[in-house]
Order: sequence, then C-alpha cells, then structure tokens
Amino acid sequence: MQYWLMKSEPDELSFDALMAAPARTVPWFGVRNYQARNFMRDAMRVGDGVLFYHSSCAQPGVAGLAEVASAPYPDHSQFEADGKYADPKATPEQPRWVSVDVRGVRRTRLLPLAELRGIAGLEEMPLLQKGSRLSITPVTPAQWQIIVARLEAR
Repeated sequence: MQYWLMKSEPDELSFDALMAAPARTVPWFGVRNYQARNFMRDAMRVGDGVLFYHSSCAQPGVAGLAEVASAPYPDHSQFEADGKYADPKATPEQPRWVSVDVRGVRRTRLLPLAELRGIAGLEEMPLLQKGSRLSITPVTPAQWQIIVARLEAR
C-alpha cells in the first residue's frame, strides 16, 4: 500500500462534497501536470491511502482521509472542447491525461498547513518544501502514521 496527498480547492471539490457523493466516490480529473499524472497512471493502486487536502482557501490543510477507488482511466475532461481542462492534442486513441476515482473514508478535524509545518517527522514531506505546488504528492508510511495519529489525538 502507498499513500498520497491530493489537493483540491474546496470550491471545486470539498471533502464534504466527496462524502455527499454517491458511494462517497468521485473521479479525480483535471490534473494537468505530467509528474502528478504519472503518479496517478504509474504508481497509484486501488486501496492506497489519500490525505484529502484543501488548498487555495482561507485555511489550507488536511480535511479528511480517502482512498484510491479505481485504476487509472482516460480523463474525460481532456476531450471537452470548450471545457476548462480541454487538451486539443489529446484524442480518444491517444489520451494524454488520466483520472482515478477517489472514495471518502473518514471526515477528520482540519489539520492546518501551519500545524503540519510544526510536526516533527514531516520536514521532508513534499507539501512542506519551498516552491512545491504539485496537486498530488507521495506520502511516506511514516508521514502517514504521524498525520493520522495527530488527527486522532484530538
């Protein structure tokens, strides 16, 4: 099993919206960074743990726990000609971008970015590195355990 941090702007998809979705599952689409795409395409597996992270909001932070719920498949939004995530170079025969389904597991208290920065053992976490902007990053098993323990402590 692997672990991931997946960022979403709450006005686009909040953790509450994920938990309210049918079967608490949504497609994770619109990723347009090759490294993040490669994580989804090449490394994510069904059952992997996900830290659902609210970004670009008043108080960014881990908002809940989720899991990868599907194998990767072509991201439908790349083919929507007038859509926000359209890619004119993508074709159904040669898709460039992928999606995975994400299932909400458990709502947690918000673990704010400011608090994450002060937790021992998370110093190397990609999220906390200067200039890190990827929407999907790996989380080590040790980092996962530290964060889950912190979420359960309160």
